[in-house]
Amino acid sequence: MTNLHMKEAALVYLDRSGGLQKFIDDCKYYNDSKQSYAVYRFNILINPSDVVELDAELGNHILHHPLKAAQVFQSVCFVAVKTLSLIGQLQTETQINIVLKLTHLPSLPSYSLDLCEFPLNYTSQRFYMMQGIVMAMTTVTKYTRGARFLCSDEVCPLSEGFQYIRVHVPGATESATVRNDFVCGLCSSSLQEDRKFRVLGDKQIVEIITTKVLHAFQGDSKNQPFRFQSLSIFLRDELVNKMKIGNEYKIIGIPACVKTSQTALCIEANSITPYTAKVPSGISDNLRCLLSLTSSSCWKFTAILANIFASQIVPPGTYNLLKLCLLMSLVQTRDCNRDSEDCLDILIITSDTLLVERLLKYSMNLVSRGIHHPVSTEVFPIVYRNRYGTGAVSIQAGSALLAKGGICFIGDLTSHKKDRLEQLQSVLESRSMTVFIPGKKFGDDNDQQMTFPIQCSFWSFVDMDSSSRRNVQKTSTLIGQMDYSLIPANLGEAFGLLINCNESSPCHPFLPTVQHTLKKAMDPEGLLYLASKQFTTEDFEKLLAFAKNLNMEFSLEAERMIHGYYLASRRIRTDSVHGSKLSASALKHLGHCILCCSQCTLSI
Repeated sequence: MTNLHMKEAALVYLDRSGGLQKFIDDCKYYNDSKQSYAVYRFNILINPSDVVELDAELGNHILHHPLKAAQVFQSVCFVAVKTLSLIGQLQTETQINIVLKLTHLPSLPSYSLDLCEFPLNYTSQRFYMMQGIVMAMTTVTKYTRGARFLCSDEVCPLSEGFQYIRVHVPGATESATVRNDFVCGLCSSSLQEDRKFRVLGDKQIVEIITTKVLHAFQGDSKNQPFRFQSLSIFLRDELVNKMKIGNEYKIIGIPACVKTSQTALCIEANSITPYTAKVPSGISDNLRCLLSLTSSSCWKFTAILANIFASQIVPPGTYNLLKLCLLMSLVQTRDCNRDSEDCLDILIITSDTLLVERLLKYSMNLVSRGIHHPVSTEVFPIVYRNRYGTGAVSIQAGSALLAKGGICFIGDLTSHKKDRLEQLQSVLESRSMTVFIPGKKFGDDNDQQMTFPIQCSFWSFVDMDSSSRRNVQKTSTLIGQMDYSLIPANLGEAFGLLINCNESSPCHPFLPTVQHTLKKAMDPEGLLYLASKQFTTEDFEKLLAFAKNLNMEFSLEAERMIHGYYLASRRIRTDSVHGSKLSASALKHLGHCILCCSQCTLSI
């Protein structure tokens, strides 16, 4: 009686939600094909809140016993097919494969799967919601969605028809659907697969990591050890290729254990939703007050920000040019998909790598996607063999794709090998990375290649006092007074901004920096300046989060300035006698940055 009651509730829900009409339309597609299938697959969209309001028992089954709930809808749909004569070829109820697609889960802790918790004891086959960033992805392969089996004894009545139908269920392996040791329930003879009725589907495996893991790449663990691991997500059929490396998603799925070299927890994905971060509604009161006081000029606000920025790392008034450029690069970041032209890459030539590196690390942590590239890993995507033995090839993100929409700090440029520098130059020029997959190496007949857009800004520096630099004779290429002979000239020109940070210059007085360093050594957590108290790190985080999501449009005067600037720069570059040695890329970014400072201030 309970089962009958749930079937009635399921029929009422399908009728009210429009699911019944969609089911009828899907049946028409199968019926018109005039082809007999072993399995007829139907997706039914389920809103758990609406179901629970209609019938609490059915809602409880959907949330906590999804496989049993699918059987309830299977029975309802089979009766509908036979009553309305929707599919003439359909013979048995087992031929109907119902997949319940949930719109959401209740916002309760028991429905959330936290990838940082240990142990991950999610043994019940029910729905959980998790959130993470895609860090690896396989190529698409095939799996057996359904198969027809017949009794091998020709006298047995089950040697024909569609009585033995096996379909894939969440968490099941390929051998659970198709293998050669099934027996007939009537005569105990072995079952044989009718291969011409095998139904194949698409399958893809992605690995996600929780957003908390990014703190490890930012060096912001606060000296506290913490544990994290990646989680494998199985995408099937319509979900294949719906996820992109580097993007963040909310995923609803059913946990399962898969045995590889060791037992691993994975998730059978049910639905995928791209995650969009909340945009702050404004800036802090102190910054708003400062903005009002400097409203008479479009430059004052930006200049003061650069002056007081990162006062926890360097004294106010020092490294102003570098801090201004870092702020401009941070404003160019996005929490969502954006045009690659918005990226502002920075290369710093310096002899004071300690302070510069500290400043870059501090600035990088002000955005959600700031990645400090570990030396032991790869900057760009790499190919390796899939550990699940599915025959697919896995592509791992690398630091650049994990920093999508943010900053990828790759450290000292001279610490990278020549082939990596050539790869970096190609990416800076094209804003894309092509991965070649040799078919022979990975057991495939054909070679493949995949292209990924690189949507992050690269930060790096060159140590002018390195041992390799001291042993090099100065036959260098100069830009003004800047010597960057340690790196190829074309690579230097590929960066949007090339900054000379010379501590001996008047812009970087030595004494304030020494005093700051000594005071910080005695009181690491202390706020040494009034600016540090009035304008905190949180204030700058809110400012950047707000400013980078502004939709700015250039005024007519600004467009005229850009047009005139490009005409003048082209004339300078083509003059063989008095022409500038600056590259077209450098001149382009220079003009863009001049306008960005004033335009950002006016928009706020």
